[in-house]
Amino acid sequence: MEGLLHKLKGLDAYPKVNEDFYKRTLSGGVVTLLSALVMLLLFVSETRSYYYSATETKLVVDTSRGERLRVNFDITFPSIPCTLLSVDTRDISGEQHQDIRHDIEKKRLDSHGNVIESRKEGIGGTKIEKPLQKHGGRLGKGEEYCGTCYGAEESDEQCCNSCEEVREAYKKKGWALTNPDLIDQCAREDFVERVKTQHGEGCSVHGFLDVSKVAGNFHFAPGKGYYESNVDVPELTAEGGFNITHKINKLSFGTEFPGAVNPLDG
Repeated sequence: MEGLLHKLKGLDAYPKVNEDFYKRTLSGGVVTLLSALVMLLLFVSETRSYYYSATETKLVVDTSRGERLRVNFDITFPSIPCTLLSVDTRDISGEQHQDIRHDIEKKRLDSHGNVIESRKEGIGGTKIEKPLQKHGGRLGKGEEYCGTCYGAEESDEQCCNSCEEVREAYKKKGWALTNPDLIDQCAREDFVERVKTQHGEGCSVHGFLDVSKVAGNFHFAPGKGYYESNVDVPELTAEGGFNITHKINKLSFGTEFPGAVNPLDG
């Protein structure tokens, strides 16, 4: 056992010197004191910088104003039908887009959250088989159909041949389309019936928006909205209000890359 301890002592990389060989000097004491003070100051300084962050203010020119930012989203609305749900954007520069449809997909959901398979409609949707003349009467030979905008036309030559065109004309006037069942184009396209048949359904909306890198916002509006005096107003309103309960499955900004954690993802 003693031999093992002796071998262990031989591995000591810091051998001790006998005190008889020590010689204490004034300069050595000064160096020791200064070293202790420096170490103490460094300890206090590093501790303070760790607990207290410094605020630095800079003013730089933003050169990315013309660049675009992609907003990726996947949100579920269990109590709002897809027919009444629209995606709108606007920014501080005055650029605004309402009821955006490109790069966005909507899926109808039943009361249990299951996807409802919808039949595909022809390009352009339902056609108006019996057009209503703008000024009444029948179509003359060679005369093309020109639907009325119900007082929202900007000129005598403007035509509204679909329910969507009537809604767009109302938006420009700042009017609310409260009775779409009285609009001939909407009635022929069964707009009200489609809203009624989707009562109690939900909607899953996913896709992306390409917006300017300026202050602004995007939102999901229940009803086809119009923009007036910096206030968004729903065009179609429910008598008891809308249940806008929603779940954010995914919400990220910019180009996606593996390993990125988005704090708003559900």
